[in-house]
Amino acid sequence: MTTDQETSMSVTETGATIWLTGLPSAGKTTIAYELAGRLRTEGHRVEVLDGDEIREFLSAGLGFSREDRHTNVARIGFVAELLAANGVKVLVPVIAPFADSRESVRKRHATESTTYLEVHVATPVEVCSVRDVKGLYAKQAAGEISGLTGVDDPYEAPESPDLRIESHQQTVQESAAALHALLTERGLA
Repeated sequence: MTTDQETSMSVTETGATIWLTGLPSAGKTTIAYELAGRLRTEGHRVEVLDGDEIREFLSAGLGFSREDRHTNVARIGFVAELLAANGVKVLVPVIAPFADSRESVRKRHATESTTYLEVHVATPVEVCSVRDVKGLYAKQAAGEISGLTGVDDPYEAPESPDLRIESHQQTVQESAAALHALLTERGLA
């Protein structure tokens, strides 16, 4: 092995879980992928744990009851912590509507001494319902579905997140830049 290879293999990157919570169509996933691209360009190891993909593969069979939502968040939190503990920046654009579920993920990270940041993508429901990326608000309004987070199912907004992003008042790039600035401030980017 050459000295350059030894040096690059001995450098360990600090991982972290960056959880983006907010209502459906708030912009969580779009911001996460924008930031992931920037971090990869800078040479960071990055994974995005997309809530829809997780529901399809890791949490298939779970419904949307409070208990199932808690189980889903706990599973995602476990995978995120595992990756983050191994030097990956893990972006988690997942609603996680209940404060106690998010807090249990935070505590798991703290127990493992793994960095956890909570970002509230604070887009008002009126804006989200116009964006309606997946047509959920229209289906709920038509009576086709019920239990839509923030409409007829609760969403407990974080009281003191590490960062609050008002995505409806800035571009996706500006939102991702604000999150990148937080990571830089915390020594993670």
